[in-house]
Amino acid sequence: MEEINSYTDTAIKLVMEYAPKFLLAIVVLIVGMWVINNIVKYADKAMQRSSLSLEIRPFIKSLIGVILKVLLLFSVAGMVGIETTSFIAVLSAAVFAIGMALQGSLGNLAAGVMILIFRPYKVGDLIQIEDDMGYVQEIQIFNTIITTLDNKTVIIPNGTAISGVITNLSTNEYVRVDINVAMPYNEDFPKVQKIILDALKATDKVLDTPAPTVGIETFDTHFISLALWPYAKTDDYWDVYFEASKNVKAALGKNGIKMAYSEGVELGDIGL
Repeated sequence: MEEINSYTDTAIKLVMEYAPKFLLAIVVLIVGMWVINNIVKYADKAMQRSSLSLEIRPFIKSLIGVILKVLLLFSVAGMVGIETTSFIAVLSAAVFAIGMALQGSLGNLAAGVMILIFRPYKVGDLIQIEDDMGYVQEIQIFNTIITTLDNKTVIIPNGTAISGVITNLSTNEYVRVDINVAMPYNEDFPKVQKIILDALKATDKVLDTPAPTVGIETFDTHFISLALWPYAKTDDYWDVYFEASKNVKAALGKNGIKMAYSEGVELGDIGL
């Protein structure tokens, strides 16, 4: 009976000693989270009023929230009697272990920070990374999300984007639309050139300046490969490509010009 009373007294003492600290820690945690959320909210509004780019705002917002929450946890741990030095050591070891397991993700994180700082592209730009071309919808910390021209969503790791060749088609006001036409050797080039130029100039969304050009690109075994270079605004690239191809084909057919078989000639490469 005395042993039970001793345990009871010890338990009561522990409760009396730690309960106020524990309750105070809970109150501090709840109030601290409310304050942090409001700080993050005010910081987000301040960034919206500033000239800070849309791409970097979510990163800074998340970073502020994480730092403040970690500091709050350290404060709460100290209030309930947890040795913060031991807590920091355990946390450091955990961070190191996680870092070793997520080396690739950390590389994408670093690449994402570089993209946000140096801005090789931004939301809304038409870019090409490796074989993927599309409009940038979102730049996340680990990935870049683009919508391709055939309306597919492609998620590209930032490490892949930053380590490869990035073609940003939105940095210039216009792009060159490359089309190839195979002309038989028995056709008169100046005549064909004029027909094609007239068709290109009559194509909607083809720019007058720079003016479209038509020239001889290569002499193949069975035909002459002609390079057709109309210019268009970036967003009009595919509209011009398809419309110009249709108009050139119709104009050549109307004037009795036969087109040679152009096996091996690639169409539609983009030129700046």
